[in-house]
Amino acid sequence: MKVRIELVNDLPEDEVLIRCGRVDETVQRIEQFIREQPFAAAGITFCKDNEEFYFPLDTVLFFETEGDDIYAHTANDAYRIKYRLYELEALLPRYFIRASKSAILNIRQIYSIAINIAASSLVKFKNSHKQVYVSRRYYAALRQRLNERSYYEK
Repeated sequence: MKVRIELVNDLPEDEVLIRCGRVDETVQRIEQFIREQPFAAAGITFCKDNEEFYFPLDTVLFFETEGDDIYAHTANDAYRIKYRLYELEALLPRYFIRASKSAILNIRQIYSIAINIAASSLVKFKNSHKQVYVSRRYYAALRQRLNERSYYEK
């Protein structure tokens, strides 16, 4: 496998191109690794009271709307952010997934899901009392991503 880095002035954003004869497990892992790098995290400022916080996205359990504001929830706290959920969907790594009209979850932090076929399912997170509901509309995509999770965390 050849690796080449090309410097290009005046690019609006960095671009990674993978050229291959076939898409195999190695290529998929490289792509996933690149997608999950915390490029977006550098632009997210977490606010609480009169302070700004900067910490890894891995510590965020979920993002949720509350009125006109969006909050990032960690195991013990909640921080206001200045992005809308649709903007976060485009910025966040693949281990975040939409769970409802008002929430995006970190699948790496999910501990359990109480399945309810007739209504929303309840998600519980590792080392936290916090919970959030996944709507029926988003449940199938969440299940699929959870099944992929073990592959991507190798």
